[in-house]
Amino acid sequence: MSVKTLYTTTATATGGRDGHASTEDGAFDVKLGTPKELGGNGQGNNPEQLFAAGYAACFLGAMKFAASQGQHAKVPASASVSATVGIGPRPDKGFGLTVALEITLPGVEFDAAEALVAEADTICPYSHAVRDNIEVTIKTAQPA
Repeated sequence: MSVKTLYTTTATATGGRDGHASTEDGAFDVKLGTPKELGGNGQGNNPEQLFAAGYAACFLGAMKFAASQGQHAKVPASASVSATVGIGPRPDKGFGLTVALEITLPGVEFDAAEALVAEADTICPYSHAVRDNIEVTIKTAQPA
């Protein structure tokens, strides 16, 4: 598959999980730290947090894009996507990830929200990148 690249960015990490990461333009600069659950002191951000934030933001952007095409409900300003990323050992060696996305679309009928979420899942580059590679569950919150 060929992608017509519209934007590129570069981030550099040093020191691994207990180091530092920043983008070349300086807009993003973060101290990294291994979570306590993985043997670290828990001070600093970790790759799973960064992945969760990126996936959540990207998925919400994909919902907005899908809605802008006129076939789905409008995404309210109060919409949110929470991404929970887990890490653990794989049976075949190394480590693997899991992702659980929870989407909240206040004021949007549940069936319309589900259709929008399904469309966003086909648009979102994070969803495309991880499809059939890691376990992802998607839950659309029921309206209150």
